[in-house]
Order: sequence, then structure tokens, then C-alpha cells
Amino acid sequence: MKPLRSFGRAEPWRIGNVSIIVSMILSFCILSLIKARYGSSPCGNSQVSLKLMAPTQANLKMVTDENGEPTLPEEEDDEENSTVVHTGKPICYETSKRSDTCEAEGDIRVHGSSRTVFIRPTSLKQERKMKPYARKNDPVASANVKEWSLKPLTSHQPPPECTKNHSIPAMILSIGGFTGNLFHDFTDVLVPLFISSHQFHGEVQFLMSDFRSWWVNKFILIFRQLSNYEIIDVDSDQESIRCFPRMIMGPSFHKVLGVDSSRSPMGYSVVDFKAVLRKAYGLERANVTPPQDEWDIRRRPRLLIISRKKTRRFLNEGGMVDMAMSLGFEVRIGQADMHTDVAKFARLVNSADVMIGVHGAGLTNMVFLPAGAVVIQVVPMGGLEWLIKETFQDPAEELQLKYLEYRIQADESTLSEQYPRDHPVLANPSKIRGRGWDALKSVYLDNQDVRPHLGRLRNTLMEALKHLPHKRIS
Repeated sequence: MKPLRSFGRAEPWRIGNVSIIVSMILSFCILSLIKARYGSSPCGNSQVSLKLMAPTQANLKMVTDENGEPTLPEEEDDEENSTVVHTGKPICYETSKRSDTCEAEGDIRVHGSSRTVFIRPTSLKQERKMKPYARKNDPVASANVKEWSLKPLTSHQPPPECTKNHSIPAMILSIGGFTGNLFHDFTDVLVPLFISSHQFHGEVQFLMSDFRSWWVNKFILIFRQLSNYEIIDVDSDQESIRCFPRMIMGPSFHKVLGVDSSRSPMGYSVVDFKAVLRKAYGLERANVTPPQDEWDIRRRPRLLIISRKKTRRFLNEGGMVDMAMSLGFEVRIGQADMHTDVAKFARLVNSADVMIGVHGAGLTNMVFLPAGAVVIQVVPMGGLEWLIKETFQDPAEELQLKYLEYRIQADESTLSEQYPRDHPVLANPSKIRGRGWDALKSVYLDNQDVRPHLGRLRNTLMEALKHLPHKRIS
């Protein structure tokens, strides 16, 4: 009887074990079928599964395709014993509607005279061409920018031999386009270059295409704040092959004279850019501060009038100076062009509390104003709202400035001397705008001077005084 009872107690246990084993086998078979359909079999290639968990040890890199979607890892050539892991970022991407940027890490070889960059490893599927200048959709600007090629190197393709090895990243940019105009110098080149390079704290090598020595010398003090190394005229680099561990081609554009801190490396903003400018040019004033001592209390607020030579000139500058002085301003007049000593002019602007100028490149000098200063944009006739807003109104707030406007009326514009009162130029500017940018520019920007009413302008300057901490002196 005991054997029977013992057998009877053991039978459920054995049946349960059999059920568990059968379930495991079925699960394993189902899993194998799924793997065979959608991926590699766990039995057929266990080594691959281990490599996916430890890509650096297994000479694998996790990559994305050109749309940023994950792809299967690529195995490196065993003979090269590479340990470089791709960052996962698409090698080329759009930083804005105006700029493309290409980035790569690994074995980067730059052949400057042919404007070619050889890259390995890379997620780049085929050769890519681009112009490293932040105005890609402007055909006029692009016509003055040389094109570069990025070529992926396969493990079976011998790379060109290095003639110079660098241990720091390379930053490839063009200074073609519209450089020579102060607004474009900062908007298209200097601010985007700051966005892309300031993260390296000077440990970056600038490779400059479309090199112009006079332009580089004009802004050399800014470049020296962004890089500890001499700029290389890369187009004239003969047959050199320069090798780098990392490369960025094409500075990142965010907005006109501005930086989006949420998108910039390390969260930098345009305030940090202004700090770079102050250090580069030895600018004393970071802010418009209240008077600190007896002498300072007696200092008059300073007004800087930006004067123009050719178009959109102030025709009554003398009267403007006298009127401003009667309000207690110390007045200075500044005129800048492509040959102006930037350092000297930057110090003049930085000493001002209020700056006034007709819409144009000269207003770009507001980047040198101390925080809390007032910038007054004199808006010529022409219904240029979209243009004045994007170029100087919006950037002024980000630059920590108080923005004011003075809008020119018909009897303050020389256009009233050129056209009858009922002409569309005066009566219906939208009709002129409808003819396109060239027509608008020709009429309202290239052929208009202004003579502000001193009474109206006086009210604008009195408004500016309200935003300053200075005591008014009669």
C-alpha cells in the first residue's frame, strides 16, 4: 500500500514538471519563430546579441539613418580595430531654414585645395555637397560661396595620407556671401560661428573658405576669443591633408543677431556673445548703471547719432544735435563703413546711453551697447514693418536694450520731392512692395533721405531719457 500511496503523491508533481517543460519548449519555439521573422535567432547568433549590449567592446557603433531613425549597428573592420562610436546624430542636418550643419567624429581628413572632407566612420550613405555659409536659400549670397564635398570612406577604401595631425576639432566656414556689410558680418557669420564654436573654449581650429585677409583682420579680435589657433586659409592649403578627430562644417544659424539658448551647446545666449565682444574690444560698460559718485552724477547722458554717407541720410544733423543738447544730452556723431576700425567704433558705441540711426547696417553696432541702453530706429517711408521688426526690433530686446522707433512721414522724406502726393510711392507703398524686393529696395532704401521734425523727434528723445538712470541737467 505504501508504494501505491507514495506513487500517488508523486504523480501530480511529475505531471506538473512535464507541463512546465512543455510550456518552456513551446515558448522557446514561438520566440524562435518570431526572431526568425523579425530579427536574428537567439540560437543562430548569440554573439551578435552580446555585441549589441556592449558595442564598444565588440567594435560596433550605434547609428541612425539620415532621418534620425535607428538602424542596425555596423561592424568595424577587424584589421582597423576601431573603437570610435558614432554619436547617433545624422551627419548633416538643418539648423534652420537658412543653414545646414554637418558634424562627424572619427577619422576626419580635410583636403582644402579641393574642398573635400573624407570621413570614417559615418552614417553618410553617399557623397554630400554643401556651402558652409548661413544663407543657403539666397542665390545671390550663395553665388559667392564655394561648395564643399563630404565623402564617406569605406573600410576597403584607402584614405589619403595625413600630412598634418590635429588633436582638436575643426570648424569649416565660408566668409563669402554678403560679408563686408556689417549686418551680414554679424548675422551670417560671427553670431553663427559663436553658436557653433564657443563650446570648445578656444580649443577649435577654424578652416576658412573664401578667405579675405582684410575682412579677417577687421574682426580678428573676435576670432581670437573663439579660437586659440591661427585661422587657416583652407582654400590655399596646397596639397595638405589635415586630419582631425572631429569636424563641424557650416555654423548654426538660429535667428537674426540672436541665439536660441535652448538649442545652443551649453545653453549659451546672445548675452554670452556680448560678453565675448566686451572682452575682445576691452569695452568697459556691461550695463547702463546709475551714477556712482559726485562727478558721475554730473555726467550728461550720451547720445550717439549713426550717420550715413550715401542713402537714408539725416539731412538736418546739425539741428538734431542742437535739440538733443538742449535736453541735456552729450552728443556724438559716428560714421562707420567697411574700413572702420571696429575696436575704436565699438568703444564709442559702448560709451553711449542712447543710439539713434536710420534703418540700415549701421544699427548693427547696437551689439556693443551696454545692457539698459536705448536704441532708436528711424524708419523710412515704405511700409517696411516686417523688415524693421526682424532686423533690429526683435534682436534689441534679446540684447537687453530698450527699443524705440521714429517713423518718417511723407513731408520728412525726400521722396515727397521726387513724386507727386498721389503717386503709389507715397500714397500706396503696398503696391510698390507687390513688385518685389528689388523694386522696394530701389525706391525706399536706395533713393530716400530723411529730415525728421525736430519737435516730434524731441518727444522720442525725452521718452528715451525716461529709461535712463541719469539725472537730467538743464
